[in-house]
Parts: sequence; C-alpha cells; structure tokens
Amino acid sequence: MIVLGVESSCDETGFALYDTERGLLSHALHSQVAMHEEYGGVVPELASRDHIRRAIPLLDEVLKRANLPASNIDAIAYTQGPGLAGALLVGSSVACSLALALDKPVLGVHHLEGHLLSPLLASERPDFPFIALLVSGGHTQLMRVDGVGSYTLLGETLDDAAGEAFDKSAKLLGLGYPGGPAISQLAERGDPAAYKLPRPMLHSKDFNFSFSGLKTAVLTVVKNHDVKVISDIPEQDKANIARGFVDAIVDVLTAKCVSAMKHTGLSRLVIAGGVGANKQLRASLNAAAAKRKFKVYYPELEFCTDNGAMIAFAGAMRLERNPALAQRDYAFNVRPRWPLDELEAA
Repeated sequence: MIVLGVESSCDETGFALYDTERGLLSHALHSQVAMHEEYGGVVPELASRDHIRRAIPLLDEVLKRANLPASNIDAIAYTQGPGLAGALLVGSSVACSLALALDKPVLGVHHLEGHLLSPLLASERPDFPFIALLVSGGHTQLMRVDGVGSYTLLGETLDDAAGEAFDKSAKLLGLGYPGGPAISQLAERGDPAAYKLPRPMLHSKDFNFSFSGLKTAVLTVVKNHDVKVISDIPEQDKANIARGFVDAIVDVLTAKCVSAMKHTGLSRLVIAGGVGANKQLRASLNAAAAKRKFKVYYPELEFCTDNGAMIAFAGAMRLERNPALAQRDYAFNVRPRWPLDELEAA
C-alpha cells in the first residue's frame, strides 16, 4: 500500500510517499523559517499563503523522485490537527481534493502521532511498548506508547513548551528566530559554572514540566547587566547565560525521562519533535541511558521537525491495522486543538 502524506500544520510544508512493503519512497520539505525570521516568530496568515504556493510543486517533486504516477497512490493521509487553523486547511483541502480527483481514500492524521511514530522510520527502530518524550516548540509531553493509537499521557508542560522556552530565551539574548539551534550553538562556548539557573519542577515527584520560570530567570540575568542594548553584553557572557539555560532545560528533561523509565519499568525511550535534534539533550540522555541500562531511540535528524514522511507513515500504520479507517467522504474539516488522548487505538 502506497500512502501520500501531507503536512502543513505550522511553518513547514511537507509531502512524502510511504510504501508499506518498501518503506519511504520519497519526501520533500519546504521550511518557512527565512520568511518568518524578520517577524521573530510564525505569522499565521503568511504561513497559510506560503503553504498554498508550495503544495503542488512539492507534490510533483515527491512523485518525480519516486518515479511514480499519481494514480499508483493507494491512499492519502494529511495532518488534520492540531496546528494553525489556516495552515491545516491548506493541507487538508489539497489532500482531499487530490483524493477526490484520483478516487482514493483519505485519512486525517494527528500531528503528534506522526511525531511519536517518526523514530520508527529510522534504520534502528524501537519495539512497542516504549516511553516517548515529545519535545518541540509547541509541546512537551511524556507518553507511554503501547501501540499505534494506544497512548497514555504521563506528564506535560504546565506553561511554555521546551522549544518555546528556547526561542524566547534566544530572543532575550538577541539571537533572533528560530532560537533553538542558535542558543545551543552559543552555549557550547559558555562556562557551565558562570550561571546556575533554576531547574523548574525537577523534584516535583511527577512527570510534568514548567519552563516559563526558567525563561524569566534568563530575563532577570540579562536585565542585571544594565545595558541599553543586548549587543552591549560581552559575547562570552552571553555564551555563559546560554550555557546556564541549556544545562537547566536539559537537566529537567533528562531527569523526567529517567523517572518515567523507572516508574514504568520499560527499557526503551523514544525522543520525538524538533528539540530532539538538540545535541546537548542527546548527549545527556545517552549518558543517562548508559548508566541506567535503557535504550534511547531518535528519529533521523531530517524527521525531527514537521515533515510529510511522519504523516505518511502514521497514516499507513493506521490503515494497515484498520482498512475501514479509509474514507471517501471528501468534505474535510480540521482540528486546531485535538488532544492526543482522544485518538482511538488502530
């Protein structure tokens, strides 16, 4: 079965073709980072318009790369939610219109399920069950994953997501948008002893997170420099602040993952979402796994951010287990807010 995946939930437009027998056939992705950079964050209206411009060229690209006519597609999966309403509408309308034209079934996919299952696209893939840390700009959650559609929420952020804290703290240091990669790179030159920033909820005895206070701590440190503009802070001191921030957030994420592994008795930990590409987080988790005797699995770096491959894969997994999910009702709708626990097991 060949499934076309369409992703347009925020600021990446992704298309991919996944074959349940041969694996991933092709994928193509366009990021809007350069467009949103001058605004310091995603502008929803601009995001929607750009998805419209990119959709058909990306579709043509994945078909060409796979050397596959559109008529060979067996089903189309698209991100139905959560995400920006206008952006979701672009992908869903393209997917459902194409499905109608080709007389193929269509399936709405949960964006977070795509992320949770994305490590299964890697050459070394985990078996069920496993603990998943979903960590991105919009989400920070710990889940127990027992199978496709079988997810138990263990804990989540009570305010800012980890990726959001990265972006906001980077902006406080004058690093621009997106801030995650920039602040992590700057932190590599920082002194870990210079600033000991708070580790929110590190000892809360649950699996929840809170990062808004950490962002406020960065703001306080910056203001204490009493400079007129951020650029007046010495580069080395900015690197020290960045190091303090990154160390704090990595310590919390690692500690919560270790606690979840101990609590459940499971031996496999999966990391998904854009922050999963962070090298400091990966190093910390790998060290913890070696010490605690569990295994960590990551998606390929190209699949950490939003992408069509994870949507094609998640759709294919659901359709394989329950072909009745394939619909030929092309009157689409989107779900900008869609709790993952409302998904039914496949």
